[in-house]
Amino acid sequence: MSELWQRALDELRERVSADMYEAWLRPLRCSALDEQGLAIEVPNRFYQDWLTSNYLQPILEAIERRAGWRPRRVTWIVNEALQAEMEAPAEPPASVPPRRSTPAPSRSVTSLNPKYCFETFVVGPSNQLAHAASLAAASDPGRRFNPLFIYGGVGLGKSHLVNAVGHRILRDLPHARVLYVSAERFTNEFIAALQNHRIAEFRQRYRVECDVLLMDDIQFLAGREQTQEEFFHTFNALHHHDRQIVVTCDVYPERIPEMQERLVSRFQSGMVADIQPPELDTRVAILHKKAELEGIVLPNDVALFVAQQVKSNVRELEGSLLRLAACADLAGRPLDLELAREALRTTHSVAERATTIDDVQRAVSEYFDVRLADLKSHRRHRSVTYPRMIAMYLCRERVGASLPAIGQSFNGKDHTTVLSAVRKIKGLLDANDPRTRAAVDAIERKLG
Repeated sequence: MSELWQRALDELRERVSADMYEAWLRPLRCSALDEQGLAIEVPNRFYQDWLTSNYLQPILEAIERRAGWRPRRVTWIVNEALQAEMEAPAEPPASVPPRRSTPAPSRSVTSLNPKYCFETFVVGPSNQLAHAASLAAASDPGRRFNPLFIYGGVGLGKSHLVNAVGHRILRDLPHARVLYVSAERFTNEFIAALQNHRIAEFRQRYRVECDVLLMDDIQFLAGREQTQEEFFHTFNALHHHDRQIVVTCDVYPERIPEMQERLVSRFQSGMVADIQPPELDTRVAILHKKAELEGIVLPNDVALFVAQQVKSNVRELEGSLLRLAACADLAGRPLDLELAREALRTTHSVAERATTIDDVQRAVSEYFDVRLADLKSHRRHRSVTYPRMIAMYLCRERVGASLPAIGQSFNGKDHTTVLSAVRKIKGLLDANDPRTRAAVDAIERKLG
């Protein structure tokens, strides 16, 4: 039993960060393990709730891979001795080298990406302000630029900067209690705490046992009144004690839909810094930095060519470089300009052609299997009005067409009708409606 349990943990150790393993998995004890059931001893109930949501399935899958069977049930046992053991500094035997004590998750839990630090961030005019503000906040946490609000489009480096802040603070203040979470995870933990009557432990974790709160994608809280209320009081508790708060978002604070005004006001009370798409020179520098980190030999002319073709965001830029390197390896060819042109030809040809309203209408018509004539008509049946609203939304967001022009393309509809449709679909997307998200993503892919 002990051997099987340890082998399963060893497998998980290779799949998670060292911090996450030390904080969440190493303290666990297995008191029973066979095909009938698995009994896991945990330090407290918060462990049980968090592990059930985040690690139970990986644990069971690891056991199944090692043993060939999966326990039929799982039993959790709270062992307070484990909590005391974690908090008390242990004296290692003389023959064993000293090991840094592992803090309890409620004291200091980080899931920072080790690749995202200031040293690997490429600074340019498009992100200079956000970088400088992040560096200042990390150098003097809780006093300068608190809160720090970083906003910008997808894949431009917001998560990189917020992770870098956490790494720099931990480097300068090793005992700092840093929490890096997404707004979605904060929401899920809050809901789980309510359901399991653990709200006191949740608040202790976020309001008391936290020196630095780093939260990604704050727009996820839009429309979630109860979660916003909880985050508002968490924000106040931390800010009152000069504890650093850094949040990221895809839009300026005032443009977050259905966000409480008092939260928006608090975001704007500190430093608000934006990140724009990188300029050509910055894109070239990003490619060279990524190539250096990945051990890729990247000629200057290839870097310039890729930077000229991929302009949208850093993530796509780096992904293009990795694809080129993979193509070169598979073909047994050097990564030169000729190979880059061949590999990016399809992407380049798609980008050369602008999407039109007609393209959107045809793509929506095919996806929902409705006639193009019905899509443009005045029919008000649900099977037609819903696809029509999505088409109007994409014409506005993807093509950038004016409201009157869109209305004219849909059999002369009034611009207020178009505006209402755009707002309706945007609201469904902001609320993470699965049907609408799946439809928009699929049609976007179809449009290239």
